[in-house]
Amino acid sequence: MTQQSDQNSSGNVVNWSWVYAKPDRLLVMGFGSGLLRPAPGTWGTLLAWFLWFVAVSRLNDVGIALVLVASFAYGCWACQRVGKALGRPDDSRMVLDEIVAFWLVLWLVPAGFFTQLAAFLLFRFFDIVKPPPIGWFDARLKNGFGVMWDDIVAALYALLVLAVLIRFGVL
Repeated sequence: MTQQSDQNSSGNVVNWSWVYAKPDRLLVMGFGSGLLRPAPGTWGTLLAWFLWFVAVSRLNDVGIALVLVASFAYGCWACQRVGKALGRPDDSRMVLDEIVAFWLVLWLVPAGFFTQLAAFLLFRFFDIVKPPPIGWFDARLKNGFGVMWDDIVAALYALLVLAVLIRFGVL
């Protein structure tokens, strides 16, 4: 596991110090998990799973719904700012979108390691492959909302497949 350290559009080095310099960077970059290589989105999703286990899942449904709505709204704003600072509106190191979307998936699937593992794999698959309309949103919505939205749609795809697998007794 390595970290990426390169320059943003302003010529500043993007590393752990850059990430930890501002709260919006810290959260958007998943406390630095977005700097890990390879596959920063996968590292961000693993962080989401960990945070779900230690904190978010302990809330009641209303609390989780509020966390999801607030995190999505904050993510739209913060991803816009950090993307602008990086000079790339949907930089792969920005992983708050994966975190929030995967929390949505974990909230709506039955608890249990194998179900959550299937949820993880399906979410990553849809986030990487970007079948329609995910790819359309990803290509056309280059702002904070777009960064967050395409991952929510990937989460919905994962939830649909999981529902079918659960209905037919596979999970």
